[in-house]
Amino acid sequence: MYALTLPDIANQASHHDLALEWVGMADIAVPLRLADQRIGARADAGVSLDDGGARGIHMSRLYLALQALDAEDLAPPLVQRVLQRFLDSHLHLSRSAYLNLRGEALFSRPALVSPLAGWKAYPFEVRARQDAWEFHVELQVEIGYSSTCPCSAALARQLIQQRFAEDFAGQPLDHQQLLAWLGSSRGILATPHSQRSSATLQVRLDSQACELPLLALIERAERALGTAVQTAVKRVDEQAFALANGQNPMFCEDAARRLHRALRQQPGLDAFRLRVVHAESLHAHDAVAESRWNWSPA
Repeated sequence: MYALTLPDIANQASHHDLALEWVGMADIAVPLRLADQRIGARADAGVSLDDGGARGIHMSRLYLALQALDAEDLAPPLVQRVLQRFLDSHLHLSRSAYLNLRGEALFSRPALVSPLAGWKAYPFEVRARQDAWEFHVELQVEIGYSSTCPCSAALARQLIQQRFAEDFAGQPLDHQQLLAWLGSSRGILATPHSQRSSATLQVRLDSQACELPLLALIERAERALGTAVQTAVKRVDEQAFALANGQNPMFCEDAARRLHRALRQQPGLDAFRLRVVHAESLHAHDAVAESRWNWSPA
């Protein structure tokens, strides 16, 4: 039997002499280690094809380099090493490397009052690029919260005032009678509408970042909003959540401004942009607000 050299079509010359901005693979299944968890994720991996005379890149080399992601916790230095392997395996072909990662991080979140806790999923993305002069990494996370409409709250209060004036017109106020009225359907005849809402935060980390501040961003944002959606609850937690919503009405504009101010206090960020969406329960459309700081296309 003769030893045969297997053909390598990718190494053949191209007749087009045209460089390509990005060549690679999308939606690759990869394991990640994040916050002491091993999670399933999806990756887009690629490099630029700067040699316009080359037929193509070596995609299997990118795929094999991704195996390093399962060796340690996900962090900017690890991502940078993977990107450098992309480039080292494509010498004279590529000057830029790209890696996008998508997954869901699970964090245990405590109830508001009771000792209960439950798992909450936070969809996140990491987008990174390496070239001869720069490495940068972006982190995106989506956070769910509740928002009570300030306009609806004011209208509900007005109706309660009107009913109170009707029911107690010309009567001396009796403490027990008033308590009974407040606890009845006549007292609380209108309630403001609330909606499940979401905030998408996209931040660009500074060049010295050694960790992904995923949990820090989540906790800072949830404190700023005040009404993060809950997991396991007892009635005492539900009551505390109702109190938080009642004392914390906000339009989408309010939520965006709160988050903007909170992110400006987060160390280690070069830039950010954010988008909030309030899935209206009154209207059949969403209310949306966006904000950014120092953000420009990478």
